[in-house]
Amino acid sequence: MRRLRPWALVLGGLLCAAAAAAGPPPRSYPHSAVLDGAAAYRLRWGRRGSALAFRLEVRTRGYVGFGLSASGGMASADIVVGGVERGQPYLQDYFTDENRVLKKDPQQDYHLEYAMENSTHTILAFSRELHTCDTNDKSITESTVRVIWAYHHKDMGEAGQNYHGSNRGTKSLRLLNPEKEEVLSASLPYFDLTNKDVEPLIQKGHENLVHHILLYQCSSNLNDSVLDYGHECYHPNMPDSFLTCETVIFAWAIGGEGFTYPPHVGLSIGTAADPQFVLMEVHYDNPSYTEGLIDNSGLRLIYTPVIRKYDAGVIEAGLWVSLFHNIPPGMPEFVSEGHCTLECLEEALGAERPSGIHVFAVLLHAHLAGRAIRMRHFHNGEEQKLLAYDDEFDFNFQEFQYLKEERTILPVRQS
Repeated sequence: MRRLRPWALVLGGLLCAAAAAAGPPPRSYPHSAVLDGAAAYRLRWGRRGSALAFRLEVRTRGYVGFGLSASGGMASADIVVGGVERGQPYLQDYFTDENRVLKKDPQQDYHLEYAMENSTHTILAFSRELHTCDTNDKSITESTVRVIWAYHHKDMGEAGQNYHGSNRGTKSLRLLNPEKEEVLSASLPYFDLTNKDVEPLIQKGHENLVHHILLYQCSSNLNDSVLDYGHECYHPNMPDSFLTCETVIFAWAIGGEGFTYPPHVGLSIGTAADPQFVLMEVHYDNPSYTEGLIDNSGLRLIYTPVIRKYDAGVIEAGLWVSLFHNIPPGMPEFVSEGHCTLECLEEALGAERPSGIHVFAVLLHAHLAGRAIRMRHFHNGEEQKLLAYDDEFDFNFQEFQYLKEERTILPVRQS
Protein backbone atom coordinates (compact mmCIF):
# COMPACT_ATOMS: atom_id res chain seq x y z
CA MET A 1 0.00 0.00 0.00
CA ARG A 2 1.24 3.44 -0.84
CA ARG A 3 2.22 5.57 2.11
CA LEU A 4 0.21 8.78 2.17
CA ARG A 5 1.74 11.97 3.43
CA PRO A 6 0.06 15.37 3.05
CA TRP A 7 1.79 18.06 1.05
CA ALA A 8 0.93 21.62 0.25
CA LEU A 9 1.65 23.78 -2.75
CA VAL A 10 1.06 27.35 -1.58
CA LEU A 11 0.37 27.79 -4.85
CA GLY A 12 30.33 25.93 -31.91
CA GLY A 13 31.97 27.71 -33.29
CA LEU A 14 35.22 26.83 -34.95
CA LEU A 15 35.94 30.49 -35.64
CA CYS A 16 36.93 31.46 -32.09
CA ALA A 17 38.45 34.93 -32.04
CA ALA A 18 39.38 35.06 -28.36
CA ALA A 19 39.05 33.32 -25.06
CA ALA A 20 39.86 34.62 -21.60
CA ALA A 21 39.99 31.09 -20.21
CA ALA A 22 38.50 27.69 -20.78
CA GLY A 23 34.92 28.47 -19.89
CA PRO A 24 32.50 26.25 -18.02
CA PRO A 25 29.99 24.45 -20.25
CA PRO A 26 26.32 25.52 -20.29
CA ARG A 27 25.31 22.71 -17.94
CA SER A 28 27.21 24.52 -15.15
CA TYR A 29 24.34 27.00 -15.19
CA PRO A 30 21.14 25.29 -14.02
CA HIS A 31 18.86 28.18 -14.98
CA SER A 32 18.33 29.84 -18.34
CA ALA A 33 15.99 32.29 -20.05
CA VAL A 34 15.66 33.76 -23.53
CA LEU A 35 15.35 37.49 -22.98
CA ASP A 36 14.11 38.63 -26.40
CA GLY A 37 11.40 37.54 -28.82
CA ALA A 38 13.85 36.66 -31.61
CA ALA A 39 15.84 34.27 -29.38
CA ALA A 40 18.99 36.31 -30.08
CA TYR A 41 19.85 36.86 -26.41
CA ARG A 42 20.05 33.94 -23.96
CA LEU A 43 20.97 34.25 -20.30
CA ARG A 44 22.22 31.32 -18.22
CA TRP A 45 23.00 31.59 -14.52
CA GLY A 46 23.69 29.66 -11.34
CA ARG A 47 24.61 30.13 -7.69
CA ARG A 48 28.25 29.68 -6.62
CA GLY A 49 28.47 30.14 -2.88
CA SER A 50 28.10 33.84 -2.11
CA ALA A 51 28.30 34.77 -5.80
CA LEU A 52 26.15 34.38 -8.90
CA ALA A 53 27.66 33.20 -12.19
CA PHE A 54 26.25 34.41 -15.51
CA ARG A 55 26.70 33.31 -19.11
CA LEU A 56 25.42 35.48 -21.99
CA GLU A 57 24.99 33.99 -25.46
CA VAL A 58 24.09 36.76 -27.91
CA ARG A 59 23.74 36.85 -31.69
CA THR A 60 26.16 39.71 -32.31
CA ARG A 61 29.85 40.38 -32.87
CA GLY A 62 29.64 43.69 -31.08
CA TYR A 63 29.17 44.65 -27.45
CA VAL A 64 26.72 42.99 -25.09
CA GLY A 65 25.04 44.81 -22.22
CA PHE A 66 23.37 43.27 -19.17
CA GLY A 67 22.02 44.87 -16.03
CA LEU A 68 19.77 44.89 -12.98
CA SER A 69 17.16 47.60 -12.56
CA ALA A 70 14.55 48.32 -9.91
CA SER A 71 12.08 49.69 -12.46
CA GLY A 72 13.04 47.78 -15.60
CA GLY A 73 14.43 50.95 -17.20
CA MET A 74 17.84 52.53 -17.58
CA ALA A 75 17.51 54.93 -14.67
CA SER A 76 19.54 54.01 -11.56
CA ALA A 77 20.60 50.66 -13.02
CA ASP A 78 23.53 48.33 -12.32
CA ILE A 79 25.09 47.44 -15.70
CA VAL A 80 27.94 45.39 -17.13
CA VAL A 81 29.14 45.69 -20.75
CA GLY A 82 31.48 43.28 -22.50
CA GLY A 83 32.57 41.74 -25.75
CA VAL A 84 35.57 40.75 -27.84
CA GLU A 85 37.35 43.43 -29.90
CA ARG A 86 40.27 42.64 -32.21
CA GLY A 87 40.77 39.35 -30.41
CA GLN A 88 40.82 40.89 -26.94
CA PRO A 89 38.00 40.29 -24.43
CA TYR A 90 36.70 43.14 -22.28
CA LEU A 91 34.17 43.51 -19.47
CA GLN A 92 33.39 46.73 -17.59
CA ASP A 93 31.15 47.47 -14.61
CA TYR A 94 28.92 50.53 -15.11
CA PHE A 95 25.98 52.22 -13.45
CA THR A 96 23.46 54.86 -14.48
CA ASP A 97 22.17 57.81 -12.50
CA GLU A 98 18.53 58.86 -12.24
CA ASN A 99 18.90 60.65 -15.59
CA ARG A 100 20.06 57.43 -17.28
CA VAL A 101 23.61 58.69 -17.81
CA LEU A 102 26.02 55.75 -18.13
CA LYS A 103 29.08 55.99 -15.85
CA LYS A 104 31.99 53.64 -15.22
CA ASP A 105 31.85 52.20 -11.71
CA PRO A 106 35.06 52.93 -9.74
CA GLN A 107 34.52 49.61 -7.94
CA GLN A 108 34.60 46.82 -10.54
CA ASP A 109 32.54 43.96 -9.14
CA TYR A 110 31.87 41.87 -12.26
CA HIS A 111 34.68 39.38 -12.95
CA LEU A 112 35.22 37.97 -16.43
CA GLU A 113 35.74 34.20 -16.57
CA TYR A 114 35.41 33.47 -20.27
CA ALA A 115 34.85 35.31 -23.55
CA MET A 116 34.42 33.98 -27.06
CA GLU A 117 33.36 35.36 -30.42
CA ASN A 118 32.67 33.37 -33.58
CA SER A 119 31.16 34.31 -36.93
CA THR A 120 27.71 34.94 -35.46
CA HIS A 121 27.72 35.06 -31.65
CA THR A 122 29.46 36.51 -28.62
CA ILE A 123 29.59 34.48 -25.41
CA LEU A 124 30.55 36.02 -22.07
CA ALA A 125 30.84 34.25 -18.73
CA PHE A 126 31.33 36.28 -15.56
CA SER A 127 30.43 36.32 -11.88
CA ARG A 128 29.50 38.78 -9.16
CA GLU A 129 28.95 38.66 -5.41
CA LEU A 130 25.31 38.76 -4.33
CA HIS A 131 26.07 41.68 -2.02
CA THR A 132 29.00 43.90 -3.07
CA CYS A 133 28.73 46.73 -0.50
CA ASP A 134 28.83 49.09 -3.51
CA THR A 135 26.09 51.72 -3.53
CA ASN A 136 26.16 51.68 -7.33
CA ASP A 137 25.28 47.97 -7.44
CA LYS A 138 21.98 46.21 -6.85
CA SER A 139 21.96 43.48 -4.24
CA ILE A 140 20.71 40.14 -5.55
CA THR A 141 18.06 38.64 -3.28
CA GLU A 142 15.25 36.09 -3.52
CA SER A 143 12.88 38.82 -4.72
CA THR A 144 11.97 39.38 -8.36
CA VAL A 145 14.59 41.37 -10.27
CA ARG A 146 14.11 43.31 -13.49
CA VAL A 147 16.89 42.24 -15.83
CA ILE A 148 17.74 44.69 -18.61
CA TRP A 149 19.65 43.76 -21.74
CA ALA A 150 21.05 45.33 -24.92
CA TYR A 151 23.50 44.63 -27.71
CA HIS A 152 25.00 46.25 -30.81
CA HIS A 153 26.73 44.95 -33.92
CA LYS A 154 29.78 47.11 -33.12
CA ASP A 155 32.05 47.03 -30.07
CA MET A 156 32.37 49.87 -27.58
CA GLY A 157 35.46 51.42 -29.18
CA GLU A 158 37.43 54.43 -28.03
CA ALA A 159 34.49 56.76 -28.70
CA GLY A 160 32.41 54.92 -26.13
CA GLN A 161 29.13 53.08 -26.41
CA ASN A 162 27.27 52.88 -29.72
CA TYR A 163 23.53 53.33 -29.18
CA HIS A 164 21.82 49.96 -29.21
CA GLY A 165 18.60 51.21 -30.81
CA SER A 166 15.78 48.66 -30.62
CA ASN A 167 18.13 45.85 -29.54
CA ARG A 168 17.20 46.20 -25.90
CA GLY A 169 14.58 45.09 -23.43
CA THR A 170 13.69 43.98 -19.92
CA LYS A 171 12.50 40.76 -18.31
CA SER A 172 11.53 39.91 -14.75
CA LEU A 173 13.28 36.90 -13.23
CA ARG A 174 14.03 35.32 -9.87
CA LEU A 175 17.78 34.78 -9.96
CA LEU A 176 18.04 32.87 -6.68
CA ASN A 177 15.85 29.92 -7.61
CA PRO A 178 16.77 26.78 -5.64
CA GLU A 179 18.17 24.10 -7.90
CA LYS A 180 15.38 21.86 -9.15
CA GLU A 181 15.70 18.39 -10.59
CA GLU A 182 14.25 17.96 -14.06
CA VAL A 183 12.24 14.74 -14.01
CA LEU A 184 10.21 15.09 -17.20
CA SER A 185 10.79 12.76 -20.11
CA ALA A 186 9.64 12.97 -23.70
CA SER A 187 8.45 9.36 -23.38
CA LEU A 188 5.95 10.13 -20.61
CA PRO A 189 2.28 10.33 -21.62
CA TYR A 190 0.34 13.55 -21.24
CA PHE A 191 -3.05 15.08 -21.87
CA ASP A 192 -3.98 18.65 -22.76
CA LEU A 193 -6.70 20.82 -21.28
CA THR A 194 -7.50 23.64 -23.68
CA ASN A 195 -10.44 25.87 -24.44
CA LYS A 196 -10.89 24.01 -27.73
CA ASP A 197 -11.95 20.68 -26.55
CA VAL A 198 1.76 21.06 -15.75
CA GLU A 199 2.70 23.11 -18.43
CA PRO A 200 1.10 26.29 -19.75
CA LEU A 201 0.05 26.07 -23.39
CA ILE A 202 -0.29 29.75 -24.23
CA GLN A 203 -1.43 30.43 -27.77
CA LYS A 204 1.23 32.28 -29.76
CA GLY A 205 0.49 35.98 -29.78
CA HIS A 206 -1.65 35.75 -26.64
CA GLU A 207 1.21 35.85 -24.11
CA ASN A 208 -0.03 39.17 -22.70
CA LEU A 209 -3.71 38.28 -23.01
CA VAL A 210 -3.76 35.19 -20.80
CA HIS A 211 -2.97 36.36 -17.29
CA HIS A 212 -3.49 33.28 -15.17
CA ILE A 213 -5.10 29.83 -15.24
CA LEU A 214 -6.63 27.93 -12.35
CA LEU A 215 -7.52 24.23 -12.30
CA TYR A 216 -10.25 23.21 -9.84
CA GLN A 217 -11.44 19.85 -8.57
CA CYS A 218 -15.19 19.41 -9.07
CA SER A 219 -17.90 17.34 -7.44
CA SER A 220 -18.01 13.74 -8.67
CA ASN A 221 -21.72 14.02 -9.54
CA LEU A 222 -21.21 16.72 -12.16
CA ASN A 223 -23.79 16.44 -14.94
CA ASP A 224 -22.27 15.07 -18.16
CA SER A 225 -24.30 17.56 -20.20
CA VAL A 226 -22.10 20.45 -19.06
CA LEU A 227 -18.82 18.80 -20.00
CA ASP A 228 -16.58 20.11 -22.80
CA TYR A 229 -18.37 23.45 -23.04
CA GLY A 230 -16.94 26.82 -22.07
CA HIS A 231 -18.86 29.47 -20.17
CA GLU A 232 -18.21 32.98 -18.93
CA CYS A 233 -17.15 32.66 -15.32
CA TYR A 234 -19.75 33.59 -12.69
CA HIS A 235 -22.22 34.68 -15.37
CA PRO A 236 -25.91 33.99 -14.63
CA ASN A 237 -25.91 31.48 -17.51
CA MET A 238 -23.02 29.50 -16.05
CA PRO A 239 -24.19 26.02 -14.94
CA ASP A 240 -24.88 25.85 -11.22
CA SER A 241 -22.83 22.65 -10.96
CA PHE A 242 -19.70 24.66 -11.76
CA LEU A 243 -20.03 26.17 -8.30
CA THR A 244 -19.05 22.78 -6.86
CA CYS A 245 -15.58 23.25 -8.39
CA GLU A 246 -13.98 24.96 -5.41
CA THR A 247 -10.70 23.21 -4.58
CA VAL A 248 -7.68 24.52 -6.48
CA ILE A 249 -5.33 21.74 -7.57
CA PHE A 250 -3.05 23.80 -9.83
CA ALA A 251 -2.42 27.44 -10.70
CA TRP A 252 -0.33 29.21 -13.33
CA ALA A 253 0.22 32.95 -13.75
CA ILE A 254 1.79 35.17 -16.39
CA GLY A 255 5.57 34.97 -16.58
CA GLY A 256 5.67 31.50 -15.07
CA GLU A 257 6.83 28.39 -16.85
CA GLY A 258 6.04 24.72 -16.42
CA PHE A 259 5.92 23.35 -12.87
CA THR A 260 7.73 20.13 -11.95
CA TYR A 261 6.88 18.30 -8.74
CA PRO A 262 9.77 16.99 -6.63
CA PRO A 263 10.71 13.39 -7.57
CA HIS A 264 8.99 11.95 -4.48
CA VAL A 265 5.74 13.92 -4.80
CA GLY A 266 2.88 13.86 -7.29
CA LEU A 267 -0.75 14.78 -7.83
CA SER A 268 -2.74 11.59 -7.54
CA ILE A 269 -5.20 10.73 -10.32
CA GLY A 270 -7.33 7.70 -11.11
CA THR A 271 -8.40 6.50 -7.65
CA ALA A 272 -11.86 6.78 -6.17
CA ALA A 273 -10.70 9.62 -3.94
CA ASP A 274 -9.22 11.63 -6.80
CA PRO A 275 -10.95 14.23 -8.97
CA GLN A 276 -13.29 12.76 -11.57
CA PHE A 277 -13.91 16.15 -13.16
CA VAL A 278 -11.85 19.33 -13.27
CA LEU A 279 -12.69 22.88 -14.28
CA MET A 280 -10.14 25.13 -15.96
CA GLU A 281 -10.65 28.83 -15.34
CA VAL A 282 -8.74 31.28 -17.55
CA HIS A 283 -8.37 34.92 -16.53
CA TYR A 284 -7.78 37.35 -19.40
CA ASP A 285 -6.20 40.81 -19.40
CA ASN A 286 -7.64 42.86 -22.28
CA PRO A 287 -7.24 46.52 -21.28
CA SER A 288 -7.78 47.74 -24.85
CA TYR A 289 -11.12 45.89 -25.07
CA THR A 290 -10.12 44.20 -28.33
CA GLU A 291 -13.13 42.36 -29.74
CA GLY A 292 -13.34 39.10 -31.65
CA LEU A 293 -10.43 37.35 -29.92
CA ILE A 294 -10.51 33.54 -29.95
CA ASP A 295 -8.12 31.86 -27.53
CA ASN A 296 -7.13 28.18 -27.38
CA SER A 297 -4.68 28.38 -24.48
CA GLY A 298 -4.68 25.79 -21.72
CA LEU A 299 -2.57 23.41 -19.64
CA ARG A 300 -0.58 20.26 -20.38
CA LEU A 301 -0.46 17.69 -17.58
CA ILE A 302 2.28 15.08 -17.85
CA TYR A 303 1.59 11.88 -15.94
CA THR A 304 3.39 8.65 -15.14
CA PRO A 305 2.25 5.15 -14.12
CA VAL A 306 5.05 5.13 -11.52
CA ILE A 307 3.33 6.15 -8.29
CA ARG A 308 5.12 8.84 -6.31
CA LYS A 309 5.74 8.27 -2.61
CA TYR A 310 3.63 11.18 -1.38
CA ASP A 311 0.50 12.93 -2.64
CA ALA A 312 0.39 16.68 -3.28
CA GLY A 313 -2.32 19.23 -2.65
CA VAL A 314 -2.88 22.96 -2.49
CA ILE A 315 -3.59 25.26 0.43
CA GLU A 316 -4.68 28.85 -0.22
CA ALA A 317 -3.96 31.60 2.27
CA GLY A 318 -4.35 35.35 2.15
CA LEU A 319 -7.09 37.74 1.09
CA TRP A 320 -9.93 37.10 -1.31
CA VAL A 321 -10.88 39.83 -3.76
CA SER A 322 -14.10 41.15 -2.25
CA LEU A 323 -15.96 44.24 -1.10
CA PHE A 324 -14.47 43.68 2.35
CA HIS A 325 -10.91 44.25 1.11
CA ASN A 326 -10.46 48.00 0.91
CA ILE A 327 -7.47 50.29 0.49
CA PRO A 328 -8.10 53.81 1.83
CA PRO A 329 -7.91 56.44 -0.94
CA GLY A 330 -4.82 58.60 -1.22
CA MET A 331 -2.54 56.24 0.69
CA PRO A 332 1.05 56.16 -0.62
CA GLU A 333 1.30 52.58 0.65
CA PHE A 334 -0.92 50.20 2.58
CA VAL A 335 -0.40 46.74 4.06
CA SER A 336 -3.24 44.24 3.64
CA GLU A 337 -3.18 41.17 5.86
CA GLY A 338 -4.79 37.77 5.51
CA HIS A 339 -4.61 35.13 8.24
CA CYS A 340 -4.81 31.35 8.26
CA THR A 341 -5.46 30.94 11.98
CA LEU A 342 -4.58 28.09 14.30
CA GLU A 343 -8.29 27.37 14.74
CA CYS A 344 -8.69 27.03 10.97
CA LEU A 345 -5.73 24.66 10.73
CA GLU A 346 -6.99 22.58 13.65
CA GLU A 347 -10.42 22.21 12.05
CA ALA A 348 -9.01 21.32 8.64
CA LEU A 349 -6.07 19.13 9.65
CA GLY A 350 -6.21 18.29 13.34
CA ALA A 351 -7.94 14.91 13.16
CA GLU A 352 -6.80 13.73 9.74
CA ARG A 353 -3.30 15.24 9.53
CA PRO A 354 -1.99 15.64 13.10
CA SER A 355 1.61 15.49 11.85
CA GLY A 356 1.02 18.56 9.69
CA ILE A 357 1.55 19.37 6.06
CA HIS A 358 4.86 19.81 4.24
CA VAL A 359 5.32 22.83 1.99
CA PHE A 360 7.73 22.52 -0.94
CA ALA A 361 6.71 25.43 -3.18
CA VAL A 362 4.84 28.74 -2.97
CA LEU A 363 3.09 30.86 -5.58
CA LEU A 364 2.74 34.49 -4.50
CA HIS A 365 -0.15 36.16 -6.31
CA ALA A 366 -1.54 39.69 -6.38
CA HIS A 367 -3.09 42.08 -8.87
CA LEU A 368 -1.85 45.43 -10.21
CA ALA A 369 -1.81 47.23 -6.87
CA GLY A 370 0.52 44.62 -5.35
CA ARG A 371 4.09 45.79 -4.78
CA ALA A 372 5.48 43.32 -2.24
CA ILE A 373 4.23 40.06 -0.69
CA ARG A 374 5.45 38.17 2.36
CA MET A 375 4.17 34.83 3.60
CA ARG A 376 4.88 34.62 7.32
CA HIS A 377 4.86 31.49 9.46
CA PHE A 378 4.09 31.34 13.20
CA HIS A 379 4.33 28.40 15.59
CA ASN A 380 3.31 28.47 19.24
CA GLY A 381 3.05 32.24 19.02
CA GLU A 382 6.58 32.72 17.73
CA GLU A 383 7.40 33.82 14.20
CA GLN A 384 9.47 31.38 12.17
CA LYS A 385 11.54 32.00 9.05
CA LEU A 386 9.54 33.46 6.16
CA LEU A 387 7.99 30.81 3.96
CA ALA A 388 8.39 33.04 0.89
CA TYR A 389 8.70 36.70 0.02
CA ASP A 390 9.02 39.05 -2.94
CA ASP A 391 9.82 42.66 -2.11
CA GLU A 392 9.89 43.59 -5.82
CA PHE A 393 6.67 41.89 -6.92
CA ASP A 394 5.87 42.16 -10.63
CA PHE A 395 2.25 41.64 -11.70
CA ASN A 396 3.50 40.33 -15.06
CA PHE A 397 5.88 37.75 -13.58
CA GLN A 398 4.34 35.23 -11.23
CA GLU A 399 5.90 31.79 -10.86
CA PHE A 400 6.31 29.16 -8.18
CA GLN A 401 9.12 29.58 -5.68
CA TYR A 402 10.67 26.21 -4.85
CA LEU A 403 11.70 26.18 -1.20
CA LYS A 404 15.30 25.26 -0.38
CA GLU A 405 14.01 23.03 2.41
CA GLU A 406 10.52 21.63 2.89
CA ARG A 407 8.67 23.35 5.73
CA THR A 408 6.22 21.69 8.11
CA ILE A 409 2.97 23.45 9.08
CA LEU A 410 1.45 21.93 12.21
CA PRO A 411 -2.30 22.05 12.92
CA VAL A 412 -2.03 22.12 16.74
CA ARG A 413 0.07 23.74 19.42
CA GLN A 414 3.06 21.71 20.53
CA SER A 415 5.11 22.20 23.65
